[in-house]
Amino acid sequence: MRSHVKMLPPLLAFLLFAIGACDHATLELAGVVQDATGPIGNAIVRVQGTTLVTQTDADGRFILRGIEARAAVSVSASAPGYYIGGGESFLPNDDANIMLTRHRDDDNSDYIFTAAYSSADEKGSNCQLCHAEKQKTLGLTLFDDWAESTHARSAKNPRFLTMYGGTDIDGNQSPETHYSYTANQAKIPLPPDMSRPYFGPGYRLDFPNTAGNCSTCHVPTLALRNPAGADPRNATGVDAEGVGCDICHKMWQAKLDSTTGLPVTNRPGVFSFEFRRPFSDRQFFAGPLDDVAPGDDVHAPQFKKSQICAPCHAGSFWGTPIYNSFGEWLTATANGANTKSCQDCHMPPPENGLFAKPAVGGIRRDPRTLSSHRFRGPRDLDFLRGAIDLQASASHQGSDLSVQVTITNTAGGHRLPTGNPMRHLIVWVDAQDMNGISLNQTNGPKVPTWAGVGAVSEGNYGGKPGMIYAKVLKEDWTDVSPTAAYWNFTRIVSDNRLAQGESDTTTYVFAAPATTAQVKVTLLYRSAFKKLATQKGWKLEDIVISQKTAGLFPGGTN
Repeated sequence: MRSHVKMLPPLLAFLLFAIGACDHATLELAGVVQDATGPIGNAIVRVQGTTLVTQTDADGRFILRGIEARAAVSVSASAPGYYIGGGESFLPNDDANIMLTRHRDDDNSDYIFTAAYSSADEKGSNCQLCHAEKQKTLGLTLFDDWAESTHARSAKNPRFLTMYGGTDIDGNQSPETHYSYTANQAKIPLPPDMSRPYFGPGYRLDFPNTAGNCSTCHVPTLALRNPAGADPRNATGVDAEGVGCDICHKMWQAKLDSTTGLPVTNRPGVFSFEFRRPFSDRQFFAGPLDDVAPGDDVHAPQFKKSQICAPCHAGSFWGTPIYNSFGEWLTATANGANTKSCQDCHMPPPENGLFAKPAVGGIRRDPRTLSSHRFRGPRDLDFLRGAIDLQASASHQGSDLSVQVTITNTAGGHRLPTGNPMRHLIVWVDAQDMNGISLNQTNGPKVPTWAGVGAVSEGNYGGKPGMIYAKVLKEDWTDVSPTAAYWNFTRIVSDNRLAQGESDTTTYVFAAPATTAQVKVTLLYRSAFKKLATQKGWKLEDIVISQKTAGLFPGGTN
Protein backbone atom coordinates (compact mmCIF):
# COMPACT_ATOMS: atom_id res chain seq x y z
CA MET A 1 0.00 0.00 0.00
CA ARG A 2 1.34 3.40 -0.93
CA SER A 3 1.85 5.82 1.95
CA HIS A 4 0.00 9.12 1.84
CA VAL A 5 2.80 10.79 3.87
CA LYS A 6 4.80 13.18 1.76
CA MET A 7 8.33 11.85 1.21
CA LEU A 8 11.22 13.99 2.54
CA PRO A 9 14.20 14.88 0.41
CA PRO A 10 16.91 12.20 0.92
CA LEU A 11 19.54 14.58 2.38
CA LEU A 12 17.13 16.10 4.89
CA ALA A 13 15.93 12.65 5.94
CA PHE A 14 19.51 11.54 6.53
CA LEU A 15 20.32 14.60 8.64
CA LEU A 16 17.24 14.14 10.81
CA PHE A 17 18.12 10.48 11.28
CA ALA A 18 21.67 11.37 12.26
CA ILE A 19 20.51 13.95 14.80
CA GLY A 20 18.06 11.45 16.30
CA ALA A 21 20.78 8.82 16.49
CA CYS A 22 23.08 11.24 18.30
CA ASP A 23 20.33 12.03 20.80
CA HIS A 24 20.22 8.35 21.74
CA ALA A 25 23.89 7.49 21.40
CA THR A 26 26.08 7.17 24.47
CA LEU A 27 28.95 9.57 24.85
CA GLU A 28 32.38 9.50 26.46
CA LEU A 29 34.31 11.62 28.89
CA ALA A 30 38.09 11.33 29.05
CA GLY A 31 40.64 12.85 31.37
CA VAL A 32 43.47 12.30 33.79
CA VAL A 33 43.77 11.98 37.58
CA GLN A 34 46.93 13.35 39.16
CA ASP A 35 48.44 14.92 42.22
CA ALA A 36 51.10 17.60 42.55
CA THR A 37 53.82 15.16 41.51
CA GLY A 38 52.19 13.43 38.55
CA PRO A 39 49.54 10.97 37.37
CA ILE A 40 47.83 8.47 39.69
CA GLY A 41 47.17 4.95 38.43
CA ASN A 42 44.31 2.69 39.55
CA ALA A 43 42.23 5.61 40.82
CA ILE A 44 38.47 5.08 40.89
CA VAL A 45 36.64 7.59 38.69
CA ARG A 46 32.86 7.83 38.95
CA VAL A 47 29.97 9.93 37.75
CA GLN A 48 28.83 10.90 41.24
CA GLY A 49 25.93 8.98 42.68
CA THR A 50 25.79 6.50 39.78
CA THR A 51 27.15 3.10 38.78
CA LEU A 52 29.06 4.65 35.86
CA VAL A 53 32.61 4.04 37.03
CA THR A 54 36.07 3.22 35.70
CA GLN A 55 39.71 3.19 36.79
CA THR A 56 42.75 5.07 35.59
CA ASP A 57 45.58 3.38 33.76
CA ALA A 58 49.23 3.61 34.77
CA ASP A 59 49.39 7.10 33.26
CA GLY A 60 46.41 8.30 35.27
CA ARG A 61 44.17 8.41 32.19
CA PHE A 62 40.55 7.32 32.14
CA ILE A 63 37.58 7.15 29.80
CA LEU A 64 34.03 7.12 31.16
CA ARG A 65 31.89 5.41 28.52
CA GLY A 66 28.13 5.28 28.49
CA ILE A 67 27.16 8.85 29.31
CA GLU A 68 23.66 9.11 27.92
CA ALA A 69 23.12 12.84 27.56
CA ARG A 70 24.95 15.97 26.48
CA ALA A 71 24.30 17.59 29.85
CA ALA A 72 27.18 18.13 32.24
CA VAL A 73 27.95 15.36 34.72
CA SER A 74 29.68 15.63 38.10
CA VAL A 75 32.76 13.41 38.32
CA SER A 76 34.83 12.32 41.33
CA ALA A 77 38.05 10.39 41.79
CA SER A 78 39.55 8.50 44.70
CA ALA A 79 42.71 6.54 45.35
CA PRO A 80 44.34 4.96 48.44
CA GLY A 81 46.18 7.59 50.45
CA TYR A 82 44.21 10.51 49.00
CA TYR A 83 41.20 12.59 49.83
CA ILE A 84 38.37 12.05 47.36
CA GLY A 85 38.66 14.73 44.71
CA GLY A 86 36.59 16.20 41.94
CA GLY A 87 32.94 16.96 42.34
CA GLU A 88 33.30 19.20 39.28
CA SER A 89 30.95 19.18 36.31
CA PHE A 90 32.19 18.25 32.82
CA LEU A 91 30.54 18.00 29.42
CA PRO A 92 31.24 15.05 27.14
CA ASN A 93 34.41 15.66 25.13
CA ASP A 94 35.75 18.01 27.82
CA ASP A 95 39.29 17.44 29.03
CA ALA A 96 38.44 16.23 32.57
CA ASN A 97 41.47 16.73 34.76
CA ILE A 98 41.05 15.90 38.46
CA MET A 99 43.59 16.78 41.13
CA LEU A 100 43.88 14.70 44.31
CA THR A 101 45.53 15.66 47.59
CA ARG A 102 47.25 13.19 49.87
CA HIS A 103 45.96 12.74 53.41
CA ARG A 104 48.26 12.21 56.35
CA ASP A 105 48.92 8.65 57.51
CA ASP A 106 49.62 9.52 61.13
CA ASP A 107 47.23 10.11 64.02
CA ASN A 108 46.77 13.19 66.18
CA SER A 109 46.09 11.93 69.70
CA ASP A 110 45.37 15.52 70.82
CA TYR A 111 42.45 15.87 68.43
CA ILE A 112 39.19 17.01 70.07
CA PHE A 113 36.25 15.08 68.67
CA THR A 114 33.41 16.97 67.02
CA ALA A 115 29.97 16.80 68.62
CA ALA A 116 27.18 15.08 66.74
CA TYR A 117 24.44 17.24 68.23
CA SER A 118 24.12 20.96 67.74
CA SER A 119 23.40 21.31 71.46
CA ALA A 120 26.79 19.85 72.37
CA ASP A 121 28.73 21.69 69.66
CA GLU A 122 31.83 23.64 70.64
CA LYS A 123 33.31 24.05 67.16
CA GLY A 124 30.39 25.14 65.02
CA SER A 125 30.85 22.03 62.86
CA ASN A 126 28.50 19.47 64.37
CA CYS A 127 27.17 16.50 62.38
CA GLN A 128 23.51 17.38 62.90
CA LEU A 129 24.04 20.62 61.03
CA CYS A 130 24.48 18.90 57.66
CA HIS A 131 22.99 15.44 58.17
CA ALA A 132 19.58 16.22 59.68
CA GLU A 133 16.64 18.45 58.85
CA LYS A 134 14.07 20.04 61.12
CA GLN A 135 11.27 20.13 58.56
CA LYS A 136 11.47 16.40 57.73
CA THR A 137 10.60 17.12 54.08
CA LEU A 138 13.68 15.81 52.28
CA GLY A 139 13.67 12.29 53.69
CA LEU A 140 17.10 12.82 55.24
CA THR A 141 17.17 10.09 57.92
CA LEU A 142 20.70 8.88 58.61
CA PHE A 143 21.42 11.23 61.52
CA ASP A 144 18.05 10.62 63.14
CA ASP A 145 18.51 6.88 62.69
CA TRP A 146 21.81 7.05 64.54
CA ALA A 147 20.28 9.24 67.28
CA GLU A 148 17.68 6.52 67.94
CA SER A 149 20.22 3.70 67.94
CA THR A 150 21.87 1.87 70.81
CA HIS A 151 25.21 3.24 69.63
CA ALA A 152 24.07 6.79 70.37
CA ARG A 153 22.87 5.73 73.84
CA SER A 154 25.77 3.49 74.79
CA ALA A 155 27.21 5.98 77.31
CA LYS A 156 23.88 6.73 78.98
CA ASN A 157 22.22 3.32 78.86
CA PRO A 158 20.62 2.89 82.34
CA ARG A 159 21.33 -0.84 82.38
CA PHE A 160 24.97 -0.29 81.60
CA LEU A 161 25.40 2.43 84.22
CA THR A 162 23.54 0.57 86.98
CA MET A 163 25.62 -2.55 86.30
CA TYR A 164 28.79 -0.49 86.36
CA GLY A 165 28.03 1.31 89.61
CA GLY A 166 26.14 -1.44 91.42
CA THR A 167 22.99 0.65 91.80
CA ASP A 168 19.37 0.49 90.82
CA ILE A 169 17.83 3.07 88.50
CA ASP A 170 17.02 5.29 91.49
CA GLY A 171 20.65 5.45 92.59
CA ASN A 172 20.43 3.07 95.54
CA GLN A 173 23.71 1.20 95.80
CA SER A 174 24.43 -2.33 96.94
CA PRO A 175 27.10 -2.86 99.64
CA GLU A 176 30.66 -3.28 98.47
CA THR A 177 31.84 -6.84 97.98
CA HIS A 178 33.26 -8.62 101.02
CA TYR A 179 36.08 -11.13 100.83
CA SER A 180 37.51 -14.08 102.65
CA TYR A 181 41.17 -15.08 102.50
CA THR A 182 42.86 -18.39 101.76
CA ALA A 183 45.82 -19.73 103.70
CA ASN A 184 48.18 -17.92 101.32
CA GLN A 185 46.17 -14.68 101.69
CA ALA A 186 44.45 -14.81 98.30
CA LYS A 187 41.21 -12.81 98.28
CA ILE A 188 38.03 -14.71 97.52
CA PRO A 189 34.83 -12.70 96.97
CA LEU A 190 31.82 -13.71 99.04
CA PRO A 191 28.25 -13.92 97.75
CA PRO A 192 26.15 -10.83 98.45
CA ASP A 193 24.51 -10.60 101.87
CA MET A 194 20.84 -10.84 100.93
CA SER A 195 19.76 -9.91 104.49
CA ARG A 196 20.74 -6.33 103.65
CA PRO A 197 19.21 -4.12 100.93
CA TYR A 198 20.65 -5.33 97.66
CA PHE A 199 20.31 -3.67 94.26
CA GLY A 200 22.24 -6.09 92.13
CA PRO A 201 25.93 -6.48 91.23
CA GLY A 202 28.24 -3.76 90.02
CA TYR A 203 31.75 -3.53 88.64
CA ARG A 204 32.71 -0.81 91.09
CA LEU A 205 31.46 -2.91 94.00
CA ASP A 206 33.97 -5.59 93.09
CA PHE A 207 36.73 -3.23 91.92
CA PRO A 208 36.18 0.06 93.76
CA ASN A 209 39.65 1.42 93.00
CA THR A 210 39.77 0.99 89.22
CA ALA A 211 37.69 2.42 86.40
CA GLY A 212 37.94 -0.77 84.33
CA ASN A 213 37.67 -0.99 80.56
CA CYS A 214 33.90 -0.71 80.09
CA SER A 215 34.31 2.74 78.55
CA THR A 216 36.49 1.42 75.74
CA CYS A 217 33.28 0.41 73.97
CA HIS A 218 30.54 2.39 75.69
CA VAL A 219 32.31 5.76 75.98
CA PRO A 220 35.21 5.49 73.52
CA THR A 221 36.14 9.17 73.31
CA LEU A 222 36.55 9.29 77.08
CA ALA A 223 38.61 6.09 77.07
CA LEU A 224 40.98 7.50 74.46
CA ARG A 225 41.63 10.59 76.57
CA ASN A 226 41.95 8.79 79.88
CA PRO A 227 42.76 5.11 79.30
CA ALA A 228 43.26 4.20 82.95
CA GLY A 229 40.55 6.31 84.51
CA ALA A 230 37.57 6.44 82.15
CA ASP A 231 34.60 6.28 84.52
CA PRO A 232 31.51 6.28 82.26
CA ARG A 233 29.49 8.04 84.94
CA ASN A 234 31.55 11.16 84.24
CA ALA A 235 30.62 11.32 80.53
CA THR A 236 29.47 14.73 79.31
CA GLY A 237 29.38 16.54 75.98
CA VAL A 238 30.82 14.51 73.12
CA ASP A 239 31.63 11.65 75.51
CA ALA A 240 27.96 11.32 76.42
CA GLU A 241 27.16 10.71 72.75
CA GLY A 242 28.56 7.21 73.12
CA VAL A 243 29.63 5.66 69.84
CA GLY A 244 29.30 8.94 67.98
CA CYS A 245 29.64 9.98 64.36
CA ASP A 246 33.07 11.55 64.54
CA ILE A 247 34.89 8.75 66.34
CA CYS A 248 33.42 6.12 63.98
CA HIS A 249 34.46 8.06 60.90
CA LYS A 250 37.98 8.55 62.23
CA MET A 251 38.47 4.78 62.53
CA TRP A 252 40.83 3.43 59.92
CA GLN A 253 41.53 -0.22 60.61
CA ALA A 254 40.64 -2.76 63.29
CA LYS A 255 43.86 -4.30 64.56
CA LEU A 256 43.03 -7.99 64.96
CA ASP A 257 45.05 -11.08 65.78
CA SER A 258 46.46 -12.40 62.51
CA THR A 259 46.05 -16.01 63.65
CA THR A 260 42.55 -16.02 65.15
CA GLY A 261 41.04 -13.05 63.32
CA LEU A 262 39.71 -11.85 66.70
CA PRO A 263 40.62 -8.77 68.77
CA VAL A 264 43.79 -9.03 70.82
CA THR A 265 42.97 -9.71 74.48
CA ASN A 266 44.86 -6.75 75.94
CA ARG A 267 43.37 -4.25 73.47
CA PRO A 268 39.73 -3.86 74.51
CA GLY A 269 37.33 -1.87 72.38
CA VAL A 270 38.67 1.40 71.08
CA PHE A 271 42.28 0.33 71.68
CA SER A 272 41.94 -2.23 68.89
CA PHE A 273 41.48 0.52 66.34
CA GLU A 274 43.98 2.43 64.25
CA PHE A 275 42.79 6.04 63.93
CA ARG A 276 43.35 8.91 61.54
CA ARG A 277 42.58 11.87 63.79
CA PRO A 278 43.54 14.96 61.81
CA PHE A 279 45.84 17.82 62.63
CA SER A 280 44.84 21.47 62.32
CA ASP A 281 45.45 21.73 58.57
CA ARG A 282 42.44 19.71 57.38
CA GLN A 283 39.59 17.49 58.59
CA PHE A 284 39.36 13.76 57.86
CA PHE A 285 36.23 11.60 57.46
CA ALA A 286 36.53 7.96 56.44
CA GLY A 287 33.56 6.19 54.90
CA PRO A 288 32.49 3.52 52.40
CA LEU A 289 31.58 5.80 49.47
CA ASP A 290 34.25 6.61 46.89
CA ASP A 291 32.61 9.72 45.39
CA VAL A 292 31.92 12.12 48.30
CA ALA A 293 33.55 15.26 46.97
CA PRO A 294 34.53 17.98 47.26
CA GLY A 295 35.34 17.88 50.96
CA ASP A 296 37.48 16.14 53.55
CA ASP A 297 36.30 12.61 52.85
CA VAL A 298 38.37 9.50 52.27
CA HIS A 299 37.25 6.25 50.69
CA ALA A 300 37.55 3.46 53.27
CA PRO A 301 36.21 0.17 51.83
CA GLN A 302 36.88 -1.50 55.19
CA PHE A 303 33.69 0.17 56.44
CA LYS A 304 31.77 -2.47 54.48
CA LYS A 305 33.58 -5.35 56.22
CA SER A 306 32.58 -7.06 59.45
CA GLN A 307 36.07 -6.65 60.90
CA ILE A 308 35.38 -2.97 61.63
CA CYS A 309 32.75 -4.17 64.14
CA ALA A 310 34.97 -6.75 65.85
CA PRO A 311 36.68 -4.76 68.65
CA CYS A 312 33.42 -4.04 70.50
CA HIS A 313 31.51 -7.16 69.50
CA ALA A 314 34.01 -9.81 70.54
CA GLY A 315 35.61 -9.80 73.96
CA SER A 316 36.80 -12.15 76.67
CA PHE A 317 37.19 -11.64 80.41
CA TRP A 318 39.71 -13.78 82.27
CA GLY A 319 39.84 -16.17 79.32
CA THR A 320 36.08 -16.69 79.04
CA PRO A 321 34.46 -15.42 75.82
CA ILE A 322 31.61 -13.11 76.81
CA TYR A 323 30.59 -10.85 73.94
CA ASN A 324 31.32 -12.90 70.86
CA SER A 325 28.92 -11.93 68.09
CA PHE A 326 31.82 -11.29 65.72
CA GLY A 327 33.55 -14.55 66.65
CA GLU A 328 30.32 -16.45 66.05
CA TRP A 329 29.94 -14.71 62.69
CA LEU A 330 33.54 -15.57 61.85
CA THR A 331 32.91 -19.25 62.60
CA ALA A 332 29.72 -19.32 60.54
CA THR A 333 31.51 -17.65 57.65
CA ALA A 334 34.44 -20.06 57.80
CA ASN A 335 32.00 -22.99 57.79
CA GLY A 336 30.30 -21.67 54.68
CA ALA A 337 27.00 -21.01 56.45
CA ASN A 338 27.26 -17.25 56.15
CA THR A 339 27.85 -15.01 53.14
CA LYS A 340 26.74 -11.67 54.58
CA SER A 341 28.61 -9.03 56.53
CA CYS A 342 27.43 -7.45 59.78
CA GLN A 343 26.52 -4.35 57.80
CA ASP A 344 24.37 -6.30 55.34
CA CYS A 345 21.95 -7.26 58.12
CA HIS A 346 22.32 -4.55 60.77
CA MET A 347 22.82 -1.57 58.44
CA PRO A 348 20.50 -2.29 55.49
CA PRO A 349 19.78 0.41 52.89
CA PRO A 350 17.59 3.26 54.13
CA GLU A 351 14.35 4.15 52.38
CA ASN A 352 15.73 7.40 51.03
CA GLY A 353 18.92 7.99 49.06
CA LEU A 354 19.94 11.27 50.70
CA PHE A 355 22.53 11.36 53.48
CA ALA A 356 23.43 15.07 53.53
CA LYS A 357 21.54 18.28 52.80
CA PRO A 358 21.68 19.35 49.14
CA ALA A 359 22.78 22.80 50.34
CA VAL A 360 26.05 21.28 51.56
CA GLY A 361 26.62 19.01 48.56
CA GLY A 362 24.32 16.09 49.35
CA ILE A 363 23.06 14.33 46.24
CA ARG A 364 20.30 11.82 45.64
CA ARG A 365 21.66 8.31 45.41
CA ASP A 366 20.36 4.83 44.93
CA PRO A 367 19.43 3.91 48.53
CA ARG A 368 21.13 0.55 48.00
CA THR A 369 24.50 2.33 48.02
CA LEU A 370 23.89 3.68 51.53
CA SER A 371 23.66 2.03 54.95
CA SER A 372 21.08 2.80 57.60
CA HIS A 373 22.56 4.01 60.88
CA ARG A 374 19.72 2.64 63.01
CA PHE A 375 21.78 -0.53 63.64
CA ARG A 376 18.92 -3.01 63.67
CA GLY A 377 18.83 -5.41 66.61
CA PRO A 378 16.40 -7.32 68.84
CA ARG A 379 14.38 -4.18 69.59
CA ASP A 380 13.31 -4.27 65.95
CA LEU A 381 10.50 -6.83 66.00
CA ASP A 382 10.41 -7.42 62.25
CA PHE A 383 14.17 -7.92 62.25
CA LEU A 384 13.99 -10.35 65.17
CA ARG A 385 11.11 -12.32 63.70
CA GLY A 386 12.91 -12.58 60.40
CA ALA A 387 15.82 -14.39 62.03
CA ILE A 388 13.99 -17.16 63.95
CA ASP A 389 11.41 -19.69 62.90
CA LEU A 390 9.07 -21.56 65.25
CA GLN A 391 7.24 -24.74 64.29
CA ALA A 392 5.01 -26.82 66.55
CA SER A 393 2.80 -29.87 66.20
CA ALA A 394 0.70 -31.90 68.62
CA SER A 395 -0.72 -35.41 68.51
CA HIS A 396 -2.43 -37.96 70.77
CA GLN A 397 -0.43 -41.06 71.50
CA GLY A 398 -2.63 -43.34 73.52
CA SER A 399 -3.37 -41.61 76.80
CA ASP A 400 -0.66 -39.04 76.15
CA LEU A 401 -0.63 -35.74 74.35
CA SER A 402 2.74 -35.15 72.66
CA VAL A 403 3.86 -31.69 71.55
CA GLN A 404 6.90 -31.28 69.34
CA VAL A 405 8.55 -27.84 69.06
CA THR A 406 11.31 -26.85 66.64
CA ILE A 407 13.05 -23.49 66.52
CA THR A 408 15.54 -22.62 63.81
CA ASN A 409 18.07 -19.84 63.39
CA THR A 410 17.08 -19.07 59.82
CA ALA A 411 18.88 -15.78 59.20
CA GLY A 412 21.09 -14.81 62.15
CA GLY A 413 24.72 -14.65 61.03
CA HIS A 414 25.79 -15.61 64.56
CA ARG A 415 24.25 -17.55 67.44
CA LEU A 416 20.81 -16.54 68.64
CA PRO A 417 20.56 -14.80 70.95
CA THR A 418 23.98 -13.16 70.86
CA GLY A 419 25.85 -10.33 72.57
CA ASN A 420 25.25 -9.75 76.27
CA PRO A 421 24.89 -13.10 78.12
CA MET A 422 21.79 -11.79 79.89
CA ARG A 423 19.81 -12.22 76.67
CA HIS A 424 17.83 -15.41 76.23
CA LEU A 425 14.99 -17.04 74.33
CA ILE A 426 12.11 -18.69 76.19
CA VAL A 427 9.90 -21.39 74.72
CA TRP A 428 6.69 -21.87 76.72
CA VAL A 429 4.34 -24.75 75.95
CA ASP A 430 0.86 -24.20 77.38
CA ALA A 431 -1.43 -27.24 77.11
CA GLN A 432 -4.94 -26.94 78.53
CA ASP A 433 -8.23 -28.81 78.51
CA MET A 434 -11.46 -27.27 77.23
CA ASN A 435 -12.03 -25.60 80.61
CA GLY A 436 -8.68 -23.81 80.54
CA ILE A 437 -7.08 -26.10 83.13
CA SER A 438 -3.40 -26.80 82.49
CA LEU A 439 -2.63 -30.40 81.66
CA ASN A 440 -0.19 -32.38 83.79
CA GLN A 441 3.24 -32.59 82.15
CA THR A 442 4.59 -36.14 82.37
CA ASN A 443 7.76 -35.78 80.33
CA GLY A 444 9.95 -33.22 78.61
CA PRO A 445 11.99 -30.17 79.66
CA LYS A 446 10.83 -27.38 81.93
CA VAL A 447 11.86 -23.73 81.99
CA PRO A 448 14.55 -23.12 84.66
CA THR A 449 13.35 -21.41 87.82
CA TRP A 450 15.62 -18.42 87.18
CA ALA A 451 13.07 -17.32 84.56
CA GLY A 452 10.81 -16.40 87.49
CA VAL A 453 8.48 -18.40 89.70
CA GLY A 454 4.87 -17.31 90.07
CA ALA A 455 2.08 -16.13 87.82
CA VAL A 456 2.70 -16.26 84.08
CA SER A 457 0.77 -13.00 83.80
CA GLU A 458 3.69 -11.38 85.66
CA GLY A 459 6.30 -12.88 83.35
CA ASN A 460 7.13 -15.94 85.42
CA TYR A 461 7.83 -19.03 83.31
CA GLY A 462 10.08 -20.96 85.71
CA GLY A 463 8.89 -24.55 86.14
CA LYS A 464 6.53 -24.36 83.15
CA PRO A 465 6.84 -26.74 80.18
CA GLY A 466 9.41 -25.22 77.89
CA MET A 467 13.03 -24.32 77.23
CA ILE A 468 15.50 -21.50 77.56
CA TYR A 469 18.20 -20.88 74.97
CA ALA A 470 21.09 -18.98 76.53
CA LYS A 471 24.77 -18.86 77.35
CA VAL A 472 24.75 -19.37 81.12
CA LEU A 473 27.71 -18.13 83.17
CA LYS A 474 28.61 -19.07 86.72
CA GLU A 475 30.91 -17.10 89.01
CA ASP A 476 33.83 -19.25 90.10
CA TRP A 477 33.99 -18.16 93.72
CA THR A 478 30.44 -17.23 94.67
CA ASP A 479 28.64 -19.86 92.55
CA VAL A 480 26.13 -17.19 91.48
CA SER A 481 24.45 -18.43 88.29
CA PRO A 482 23.27 -17.24 85.91
CA THR A 483 25.39 -14.14 86.31
CA ALA A 484 25.90 -10.96 84.33
CA ALA A 485 28.88 -9.89 86.45
CA TYR A 486 31.30 -11.27 83.87
CA TRP A 487 34.05 -8.90 85.03
CA ASN A 488 34.62 -11.53 87.73
CA PHE A 489 36.07 -14.97 87.13
CA THR A 490 33.27 -16.85 85.36
CA ARG A 491 32.90 -20.01 83.37
CA ILE A 492 30.33 -21.14 80.85
CA VAL A 493 28.19 -23.87 82.40
CA SER A 494 25.90 -24.28 79.38
CA ASP A 495 25.36 -22.77 75.95
CA ASN A 496 22.52 -24.08 73.80
CA ARG A 497 22.07 -21.00 71.62
CA LEU A 498 21.48 -21.75 67.97
CA ALA A 499 24.18 -21.22 65.36
CA GLN A 500 23.22 -20.02 61.89
CA GLY A 501 21.00 -22.59 60.17
CA GLU A 502 20.84 -24.73 63.30
CA SER A 503 17.56 -26.20 64.58
CA ASP A 504 16.62 -27.65 67.92
CA THR A 505 13.61 -29.87 68.55
CA THR A 506 12.12 -30.60 71.96
CA THR A 507 9.21 -32.86 72.89
CA TYR A 508 6.70 -32.33 75.70
CA VAL A 509 4.31 -35.01 76.92
CA PHE A 510 1.10 -34.31 78.83
CA ALA A 511 -1.66 -36.45 80.26
CA ALA A 512 -4.33 -36.15 77.58
CA PRO A 513 -7.80 -35.02 78.60
CA ALA A 514 -10.92 -36.93 77.64
CA THR A 515 -12.16 -33.89 75.76
CA THR A 516 -10.61 -31.28 73.52
CA ALA A 517 -7.05 -30.12 74.24
CA GLN A 518 -5.74 -26.71 73.29
CA VAL A 519 -1.99 -26.21 72.87
CA LYS A 520 -0.28 -22.85 72.52
CA VAL A 521 3.47 -22.57 71.99
CA THR A 522 5.07 -19.15 72.55
CA LEU A 523 8.60 -18.09 71.65
CA LEU A 524 9.80 -15.06 73.63
CA TYR A 525 12.90 -12.89 73.64
CA ARG A 526 13.99 -11.58 77.05
CA SER A 527 16.87 -9.14 77.35
CA ALA A 528 17.82 -9.67 81.01
CA PHE A 529 17.44 -12.08 83.90
CA LYS A 530 14.17 -11.50 85.73
CA LYS A 531 15.70 -11.44 89.21
CA LEU A 532 18.41 -9.01 88.14
CA ALA A 533 15.88 -6.75 86.43
CA THR A 534 13.86 -6.64 89.64
CA GLN A 535 16.92 -5.77 91.72
CA LYS A 536 17.91 -3.00 89.33
CA GLY A 537 14.42 -1.65 88.73
CA TRP A 538 14.73 -2.20 84.98
CA LYS A 539 11.62 -2.31 82.87
CA LEU A 540 11.59 -5.82 81.47
CA GLU A 541 9.45 -6.43 78.41
CA ASP A 542 9.15 -9.88 76.92
CA ILE A 543 9.03 -9.70 73.14
CA VAL A 544 6.75 -12.28 71.57
CA ILE A 545 8.56 -13.51 68.48
CA SER A 546 6.06 -16.13 67.43
CA GLN A 547 3.07 -18.18 68.63
CA LYS A 548 1.60 -21.42 67.34
CA THR A 549 -1.70 -22.97 68.44
CA ALA A 550 -3.31 -26.36 67.93
CA GLY A 551 -6.70 -27.72 68.96
CA LEU A 552 -7.03 -31.49 69.31
CA PHE A 553 -9.88 -33.89 69.87
CA PRO A 554 -9.13 -37.26 71.47
CA GLY A 555 -7.02 -39.21 69.03
CA GLY A 556 -6.57 -36.18 66.78
CA THR A 557 -3.47 -34.66 65.26
CA ASN A 558 -2.60 -31.07 64.36
